[in-house]
Amino acid sequence: MPKALGIITPSANNMRVHGMNQFRPISAFSFLGRYRIVDFPVSNMSNSDIEHMQVYVSQNPRSLAEHLGTGRTYNINSKRGKLQLLFNQDSKVNEIYNTDIRAFADNMDQIELAREQYVIITPGYMIFKEDYGQFLEEHIASGADITLLYHKVDNADKSFRNCRTVSLNRQRGIKSIDWNDGSTPDANIFMDTYVMTRELFIKLIFKAQKISSVYRLVDIINEENEDLDIRGIAHKGFFSAVTDFKSYFDANLELLDFKKANDLFTDDWPIYTVTTDACPVRYVKGSRVKNSVVANGCVIEGSIENSVIGRGVEIRKGASVKNCVILGHAVIGEGVKLEGQVVDKWAKVLNIKKIIAPLDNPGYVMRGDTL
Repeated sequence: MPKALGIITPSANNMRVHGMNQFRPISAFSFLGRYRIVDFPVSNMSNSDIEHMQVYVSQNPRSLAEHLGTGRTYNINSKRGKLQLLFNQDSKVNEIYNTDIRAFADNMDQIELAREQYVIITPGYMIFKEDYGQFLEEHIASGADITLLYHKVDNADKSFRNCRTVSLNRQRGIKSIDWNDGSTPDANIFMDTYVMTRELFIKLIFKAQKISSVYRLVDIINEENEDLDIRGIAHKGFFSAVTDFKSYFDANLELLDFKKANDLFTDDWPIYTVTTDACPVRYVKGSRVKNSVVANGCVIEGSIENSVIGRGVEIRKGASVKNCVILGHAVIGEGVKLEGQVVDKWAKVLNIKKIIAPLDNPGYVMRGDTL
């Protein structure tokens, strides 16, 4: 089977996660207590025997760089394969210039030096499981120039508002790729995932630059739709896109559903992440936990319900946490009541005894802050 270069792209300009983007890119966000969002695309590629990966980042790279390291965590062969973290300089003139095409062009030498015949491009802000080996095989067998991945949903009127949709003909050919305007619940959400030859990929980058300085890869593919054979493949299984604060909050709590979690996490398809040598969770007498995910190193004295608790969190005596996402090493003080909150890393809620927000408009406690 021909080899593919794996490319993991940054989020688009319109994707902002309130508060959290200030400290790291979306791909570096903590997820489900112990993972980072980038773990999912990198693990998908590693499990698909893709040995050469490029992860693109344009802002606040420290957290992502520390987490990814050399790629050993993801079972990448250190002799034959490599994981590259590639940077581009954001424009200070206008953020509309900060596109994936610009990032690729800034690192064109690394793309041209790659030896793989194909490229598989996937985003660093979506959470799903996919066998890219099978994806590549289907693409080659079809004879198409480009193959895209999409996911059928029935809630596009309420969710995925910062995503694009694909329109298909009867032969699964792509008619157009458009923004999700929320006008209908049923839609094919474009998963920002492509496979094509590396040669075609490079040609599209140069062509996009000539047409417009603010074109993204999806724009040039739309432009070339009549001249290229572009087809779609439907993704099956759990799928979530973190494009704003609410979608991040919802994606964490959605996986408290055991059936959905079982669909994403399977024994034959491990999701790799950096592990820590922390103690198991210590549940103090009188504590209560219901329908929650609690990571290692935590000390639980209070009550938790329908929540995701990251590593090393303290929930002190009499505290109540419900429908919350608590990131690593946060402290929830005695008698504090939290509902509908995302508490960022190292934050402490000690003196404010009640913070409640509705599930459709969750609140945020800033990283390292003390309330």
